[in-house]
Amino acid sequence: MTGWKWDMGATRRVGRVFTRRPPGPGAPLDLVGSGKLDGALVDWAYYRDGRRDTGTASYVDALTRARHGDGFVWIGLFEPNERQLAVLGSEFGLHQLALEDATEAHQRPKLERYGETLFAVLKTVRYVPHGDLTATSEVVETGEVMVFCGPGFVITVRHGDHGELTGLRQQLEKVPKRLAAGPGGVLHAIADHVVDSYLAVAAAVQADIDLIEVDMFSPRGWRNIDRVYQLKREVLELKRAVAPLTGPMRALSTQEHPLIGDETRNYFRDVDDHLLRVKEQVVSFDELLSSILQAGLAQVQVSENDDMRRISAWVAILAVPTMIAGVYGMNFDNMPETTWKYGYYGVLVLMLTACTVLYLLFKRNRWL
Repeated sequence: MTGWKWDMGATRRVGRVFTRRPPGPGAPLDLVGSGKLDGALVDWAYYRDGRRDTGTASYVDALTRARHGDGFVWIGLFEPNERQLAVLGSEFGLHQLALEDATEAHQRPKLERYGETLFAVLKTVRYVPHGDLTATSEVVETGEVMVFCGPGFVITVRHGDHGELTGLRQQLEKVPKRLAAGPGGVLHAIADHVVDSYLAVAAAVQADIDLIEVDMFSPRGWRNIDRVYQLKREVLELKRAVAPLTGPMRALSTQEHPLIGDETRNYFRDVDDHLLRVKEQVVSFDELLSSILQAGLAQVQVSENDDMRRISAWVAILAVPTMIAGVYGMNFDNMPETTWKYGYYGVLVLMLTACTVLYLLFKRNRWL
């Protein structure tokens, strides 16, 4: 029987050991100059003492200095293919399992440790602006950011058209103190950026829920059930992005790691606090929409009962003149009032009186 065991030192499979392959000896590959990352490379930079070092001669020189503990290299990729990630894996000694996860999108948010390297998967979310919410409106769009964080390097792999990190990189470069924290500081900045986007999306979704709640409890509000169901599906999409991330954030804020200093761990605690707040919001959204949906279904039943009562009341009212007309339409010779001069008018008055009395009774009982 085999199983997976995770510890703080390595990732092992019972009966077989996976180890992080150290970078090979000799000069590093010139990934930038060789064109091996063409089409996937967004940006790369060498940071030393918290600042982008533009005086470094080449990528090879930057990586050599980073491997000797002098700064770090940050490579940003957008939807790289399997071959490009394999080249990076060979260069930086990345674990094959992590490379497979980075190649395929739609991964669950998680944090894994392979030797000294951390591999984090974070779901990015974006609120999709829309006019009127319909049964097919897309409210929340998701993507992914995967981060390889190791001694002397950070590699970010982005899937999805949103969640760009270019702006984040520029913001960090304006605050050298944060970049001076090394790869762990970059990981914190990315996590903080992603969780802040959760807060913004949650606020926008809250506004949609408030509107649909008002519409739902308006007259004939049950007609909005399909809109409520669609919004509930979008909230579940947001929930799948937020909820699984609480474990990794708690680990980064509490467990020691060579890449995560004490000060950076304090910052991770703040991110964890924000994430818990968003998680509570999203859970409450789900519960509220479930309650609204149940209320809508109850409205449908009440509306159907009201319609049936109205139909039954009118049937009862119309049954009286129908019965009287049926009796006097049998045309027997010896029927009373058939030869009465005012019989026709008397029967009409009787019908009108009986129908009026029944109408008033049903009206008083709120059947009409």
